[in-house]
Amino acid sequence: MAISPMLLRQLRRSILSCLLLLLTIGSFASSHREAPLISSDPLADNTDVYAFKSPDDPNTITIIANYIPFELPEGGPNYYNFGPNIRYEIHIKNKTTTAADDITYRFTFTNSNQDATTFFNIRLGQQNLKTVYRCEKSTNGGTTWVTIVANGVVPPANIGPRSIEGGVGLGASSYNTLIEQAITTASSGEKVFCGPADDPFFVDLAGAFDVGNFRPEGNKINPPKDGLARYNVHSIALKIPVNLLQKDGKSVEQASTILDPDFVIGVWASASRRQIKSLNSGGDVGYDGGWVQVSRLGMPLTNEAVIPIGMKDKWNAMTPYGNNDLQFAANFTNPELALYMDDSKFGGAVGSLKDLRIQANSLGAFDFRNGRPGLFSLKGSSALTGTALDDAIFGTILLPNNASPRAVDLLPIFYTGVPNLRPYQLATGKGGNPLAAGKPFIHNFLPTLGDMLRLNMAVPATPRNHAKFSTLGLVGAAVLGLTDPMYTNPTLQFIPNMDGFPNGRRLEDDVTTIELQAVGGVVLAAIGLWYDDFVPGGSPVTPQLGRVLGFNAGVTKNDTTFKSAFPFVQDPWRGFIGSSYEPNQKLAVTVQNYNCTTGDITFGRIGGDPGRTVEYRAAGVVNGVYGTSINRQIEFGVRNDPNNSTIILMGRYVGDAASEVSYTFNFRTHCAPARISAESEPLSVRVLGNPSSKTEVTVEVTGATGQSLHFSVINSQGQQFGEHAVPAAGSVERRTLRLGQQTGVYFLEVKTPTDRQIIKVLRQ
Repeated sequence: MAISPMLLRQLRRSILSCLLLLLTIGSFASSHREAPLISSDPLADNTDVYAFKSPDDPNTITIIANYIPFELPEGGPNYYNFGPNIRYEIHIKNKTTTAADDITYRFTFTNSNQDATTFFNIRLGQQNLKTVYRCEKSTNGGTTWVTIVANGVVPPANIGPRSIEGGVGLGASSYNTLIEQAITTASSGEKVFCGPADDPFFVDLAGAFDVGNFRPEGNKINPPKDGLARYNVHSIALKIPVNLLQKDGKSVEQASTILDPDFVIGVWASASRRQIKSLNSGGDVGYDGGWVQVSRLGMPLTNEAVIPIGMKDKWNAMTPYGNNDLQFAANFTNPELALYMDDSKFGGAVGSLKDLRIQANSLGAFDFRNGRPGLFSLKGSSALTGTALDDAIFGTILLPNNASPRAVDLLPIFYTGVPNLRPYQLATGKGGNPLAAGKPFIHNFLPTLGDMLRLNMAVPATPRNHAKFSTLGLVGAAVLGLTDPMYTNPTLQFIPNMDGFPNGRRLEDDVTTIELQAVGGVVLAAIGLWYDDFVPGGSPVTPQLGRVLGFNAGVTKNDTTFKSAFPFVQDPWRGFIGSSYEPNQKLAVTVQNYNCTTGDITFGRIGGDPGRTVEYRAAGVVNGVYGTSINRQIEFGVRNDPNNSTIILMGRYVGDAASEVSYTFNFRTHCAPARISAESEPLSVRVLGNPSSKTEVTVEVTGATGQSLHFSVINSQGQQFGEHAVPAAGSVERRTLRLGQQTGVYFLEVKTPTDRQIIKVLRQ
């Protein structure tokens, strides 16, 4: 039977729609490209979720959900952006009596072209791919929605100086200004930011996925490499008053203790697409059908390093509700990574994990290796009565059988949170009995039996400049609670880092190291199930425990700083930097000009991220508080006081205390009558720290005041590693230049228009 051309076209469209439906339904994944199908849908890929007590405001919680992995800053002309046909959602659970979300924030984005006559993304104050968003909020499981931000602004990509600050572009004072202008306050009281940012996650991806070939920090022969360094993501950030998240509307001051169980929330994020995507010959795209979840994330690295590859896409199709996640529980009760920490399995094959060895004979009785009984021999014992392992409480979940040893520690961390019940208290005060009552430590228990970040909002934030702040989160807190006399008091009190992962997740937390240590049994040790080399009556801080605590996954911090104020994530890396910027050069500040007669002084910056604005201050200078003005004046009394000769100039990225650097300027030497002029002073080049054990050296140049300088670093094979240009040198010019990773001899060349010097540098 003949088929008409119209019917053929309809069949083709139907078949195409069905194929696209199958592809879309199959695109279930999240995190950094860790699941097969989401790798082809980066705009919907949820990379990380953070939830932490705001360090600048004890009455608020900050939640950040990041999307779109591996954004190259220079990835034009079609720069990455939030997808216009995607629902991005942040989900919050604060009750166990409800079946779904208790609070949901939904973000939808709209893109428009302001100047369709150009291929540039930004030109003459106009943006192409200009993006705005709507934020809706539901407090009844998604039954009804209220718009709380109707027309939020997403900053453009940080393309380069001509596009952002230049007169041919937006003419902004700085990119950071665009960030600050994009922060808005929702009608319901939350602060909201949506836009590009530095990817705050850090991990040695190359080592991790080479069958666990982690390269510890300090490895000079084969140093670790942050696989996410200098990449951007797109962040959705919320700063939410605690009373809006607490199930009864209570503020943090109303918490009974810092472990108040009524202040626990669970947080996860997702992205959803329409079921059907259709294309026609004119290039138009249509979307139809219901919404399908294609990405989700709660605890970091769950799908990336716990769920096996054959189940990754399925995992992302599920919500953590309705006991959906119980089908994946076996991956926590007998985790694959534990096989590489067990010498009776494959431990000998993965040398980088040699310091992580799970308890096989803890207290002479308990074996926690995969497939072993763990604490199951205590099942039904009166010793468990009243503990979390009691069948009448949670024992059927935490002691399910005699071959699921990690149900007792890893499963609650990921699926329920940890209750302030025996045995989940620190070994401090237990008298050697892990089942006894010990020092209360944490309570972020929300037994929904699903993967999400759990956070007790009553726990105070640890100041980021606290002497005992640790990127190891609760592991760092446990060490203090077990060993530091200031914190070993068994009565309830604050321990620094109790607000760290896995009690929520701070931007600074080294979650890769923490999770590997946890798989290696460190949580069991913290509650008194010591490592095999423990001798009764001796110190529990045994060599094996020391090796576990000393282990790190290589990359232990982000490649840049974090902001001290909302949205806390750092400005995105800039696409165009320019030939005068050395990527590895740290921020430094200096004095560009000084007038000996009037005291007028001009501050300047060296290196750092040119996309970020620097602010300055100096004691003894008019208007000596922090500000972005570079033109100041040394006070008359200071410059005419014979006992004064220097000022200390401080500089930092705007609002970022952690980035502060200093420079000492001697204005008397600068103005000394006998000072030799730049024309007669010979060029002098000095390398500070030669030989060097680092991948960079600092070079000091004098005798080139006002002249252009060109630096270059070349190895013995003629390969060039570092190059830097200075338009006009100061009286003392200091620059940090990059060497190669390999040890050996390098040659530093410094040139002025009239002179040239070469210095040999030894890299050890």
